Amino acid sequence: MRLPLVGAGVLVAAGALSAQAQATKPRKGGTIQEAEIEIVKDRVNELGTATRNFDKAAVPAPPKTTRAPAYTFPDFRLPPDRLVPSVQVLTIKQEELTPLTGNLLKAGIGNYGTFYGRAYLHSARSTDHSYGLDLKHINSLTGPVDGRNSGVSQTSAALTGEIYRGNAAFGGALDVSRERYNFYGYTGPATSPVPQPTPDAGDLKQVFTRFGARAYARNQAPSAALQYDLGVGYKYWNDHFSASESNVLLNAKLGYALSDDSRFVLNGDASFITDKDSATRSRNFVQVTPAYEVKRDRLNLALGLTLGYSSDLLNGVSRGAVYPAIRVGYAVVPEQFTVYGGLGGAIQRVTRNDITAENPWLNRNVYVADTRRGPTVYAGFTAAPARGLALNGRLTFSRDKNLYFYLSDPLHQDKFNLVYDDEGTTNVNLHAEALYGTGEKFRVGARADYNHYGTRALAQPYGRPEFQATMFGTYNVSEKLLLGLETYFYSASYSVSYVNQVPDFYRATSPIYDLNLRADYRITSNLSIFAMGNNLANRQYQRFYRYPVKGINIIGGVTYTF
Repeated sequence: MRLPLVGAGVLVAAGALSAQAQATKPRKGGTIQEAEIEIVKDRVNELGTATRNFDKAAVPAPPKTTRAPAYTFPDFRLPPDRLVPSVQVLTIKQEELTPLTGNLLKAGIGNYGTFYGRAYLHSARSTDHSYGLDLKHINSLTGPVDGRNSGVSQTSAALTGEIYRGNAAFGGALDVSRERYNFYGYTGPATSPVPQPTPDAGDLKQVFTRFGARAYARNQAPSAALQYDLGVGYKYWNDHFSASESNVLLNAKLGYALSDDSRFVLNGDASFITDKDSATRSRNFVQVTPAYEVKRDRLNLALGLTLGYSSDLLNGVSRGAVYPAIRVGYAVVPEQFTVYGGLGGAIQRVTRNDITAENPWLNRNVYVADTRRGPTVYAGFTAAPARGLALNGRLTFSRDKNLYFYLSDPLHQDKFNLVYDDEGTTNVNLHAEALYGTGEKFRVGARADYNHYGTRALAQPYGRPEFQATMFGTYNVSEKLLLGLETYFYSASYSVSYVNQVPDFYRATSPIYDLNLRADYRITSNLSIFAMGNNLANRQYQRFYRYPVKGINIIGGVTYTF
C-alpha cells in the first residue's frame, strides 16, 4: 500500500433532494458578511478521482531502496472548516511507484485549543494482500462565537483489506466516526429589543454517529472478457436527538466483451433505508443502466437506458423513471484531444448521512427525498496537449425535480430546513479544470464551476452559491522540504432573516475567499515536522447564514514514519 499522494483538492459534493415547506417570498434588501462553503455534487464528473482513498490495488513489490520516501499530503485542509469544492480535480498518472514505509503517526496542536492526531497503519505492497487502519482525530475547544459554544470535534476510524486470488480480488471495509458540533448560529440581526443571555454549550449540542461496512469482489484481470465489481454494504447514522437512518446498499458493475471493439455493460445500485425521526418511514431505491458500447477508429459510442425506482413521492413525481444513456465521443487527435456529448438522467440518492456531512446544522424532522435529475444534455472535451498537462471542459443542461436547498427555520434561525421548488429547477452548469504536473516535483491545478439554478416557486436557490473555484499547487523544494497551497473562491449564497417568525430580508452572504498553506520539513528519514494553516486571509466567511468560521487557524506538529 502507498500513502495517499499529495495534492488535489478533493472536491466532493453529493446528489440533491429532500422535502419540506416552501419559502414565503420576503422583501429584498440587506446583506451580511462572509460565508463558509460546502458544495453538493449535482453532476457526474467523468474524470479520475483524487488519490485520497483507501482502495488497494495489487502491484508488484518494488525493489528495496535506501532513498527516503517522498512527501505526501494525506490531509491538506483542516477538517473543521468544511470547505469542500464540488468535484474532484484531475489526477496525473505517477511516473514511478513511491517507496513506502506503510506506517505513519502524526500529532499536532494549534490555536483555538486545537489538537490533531493521526495513525496511518498499512501494509507494504504485496501481490497477495493489502490491509490498513486509518485513525484520525481533530478537535477545537473554542471557535469564532462565544468560545466553547462554537467548538467542534471529529473522530474516525477506517479499516480496509483485500486479498488477491488469481484474477479475483476480495475486500472489505469498516468505518466509524463521531462528530460533535454546536448550534452557534444564534447570533445575527437582532430580533428582540431585550438582550438575550448567552446559551450554554451543552444546550447547543449536536452529535452524529456514523458506521459503515462493505464487502466486495472484483476482477483484476483487465484482459478478461468478463469484468465485474460486486458489493454489499450497510450504513448507519444517528444524531443527538434520536433521529436515525439504516441503509442497506447493493452495487454491481458488469462488463462483457462481445468483440475487440464492443462490449455490453450493466451498472446497478440499490438502497433500502429505514428513516426514523418523529415518524418512521421506508425509503427504497433501485437503479440500473444497461448499455452497449462500441469503438470504431476514433469514434466511441454508448447506447443505453437508465431505469430507476424511488419510493419518495414528493411534489407529484412518479416512483419509476426512464432516462436515455447515450454518449458519443470522437478523438480529434488520438490521446490528445477528444470531444464528447450525450443525453442522460438519473435518480440521485439522497440520505441524511450525506446531507449532515454537508450541513451539520439541520433542523429536526427534515424531509429527505431523492432528486430526479433529467433529462440532461451535455457536451465537453478532454485534452492532453503537452506532457503532464490535462484539461477538461463541460457544459450541462438539466431539469431537476426535488433538488434540495437550505433555508433558515423561522422559529429556530440557527437551524436549517430542507426546501424544494415544487415546480422543478432548471440547472445550467459550466465546468472547467486543468492540471499540470512534473512527477512528484511540482503540481498545479485549478477548477471552476458556474451553476445557474432556475428556480420558479422559490425566490432564490437558498444555500447554493452559483460560482465556485479552487486552485492548488505543491512543490517539492528538495528531499527535505515540501510546500503546498490551496485557495478557494465562492460567490454569495442566499437565506432569509425573520422578525417574530415573519420573513424580513433576503440575506446574501459575502463572497468567500480562503487561503490554505502547508509545509513539511524532513529532519531524518523517519522524522519530520509540519505546519498547516487555513483561512490565512483571516476572513470569517459564512457558508451557511449565521455560521461564521474561525479566522486564521494553524496547526504545527510532528510526523513519524516507520
